[in-house]
Amino acid sequence: MAVGIIGCAGRMGRHNLEVVLASPGLRLAGGVERAGHPALGQDLGILAGREPAGSVATDDLAGLIQASDVLIEFSAPEPTLEHLRQVAKAGKALVIGTTGFSAEQVQVLEELARSCPVVWAANMSLGVNLLLGLAQRVAASLDVEWDIEILEMHHRHKVDAPSGTALALGRAVAAGRLVALDEVAVRSRDGITGARPEGSIGFATLRGGDVIGDHVVMFAGEGERIELAHRASDRKLFARGAVRAARWLAGRPAGLYGMSDVLGL
Repeated sequence: MAVGIIGCAGRMGRHNLEVVLASPGLRLAGGVERAGHPALGQDLGILAGREPAGSVATDDLAGLIQASDVLIEFSAPEPTLEHLRQVAKAGKALVIGTTGFSAEQVQVLEELARSCPVVWAANMSLGVNLLLGLAQRVAASLDVEWDIEILEMHHRHKVDAPSGTALALGRAVAAGRLVALDEVAVRSRDGITGARPEGSIGFATLRGGDVIGDHVVMFAGEGERIELAHRASDRKLFARGAVRAARWLAGRPAGLYGMSDVLGL
């Protein structure tokens, strides 16, 4: 199976290259970057921290789409949607690890996924996807006297907040309580805020250093507290999840899938 990497010189792009190159049964179809990127012309194996692969980074997205069975992309929402349009037009498949989509952009993504198979997940980690299921089950088991807070921390370079994973956890616990997250979410607190609204789901965001990703879901009751946590220590775990998703996605019918589908959860 031929796998193409979009954004191949980015932090996750390099890990995606590395995992594809190391995976039996997969062939690296190529990697692309935006026009003018300093990595253009560099060997993809060198970008991945491995031996030369014999192919270089280009800005020929159309060529990469044609050469690939499945493509993987971790980038920004706007370019991801534009790339998805081209993937859908060619009838290929795309694994998306991009976060930070607005509600309107999610609608566009869902519409485009009617034309091609897409796996989109805020987090490609097996552990995080297990955490999502656990958080929903716990929320469904506890009444609104238990306050829910979601804490996340990432490296100083992350540009969106709360993280896509934190929002996914928020949607999971909201689903457990049979409410819409947008109606109960509290994303910031400053000054004299008054008492905590019953049934609200709070978010706290921390940024600093090189933290790959920490997430904690807290259920705070009277005299006791439950905490479900996941801490990532190796960014390659997201690439391994993305490659697993790519293997699973090949040959699937058009539609929008998640990591719960990939992992059989």
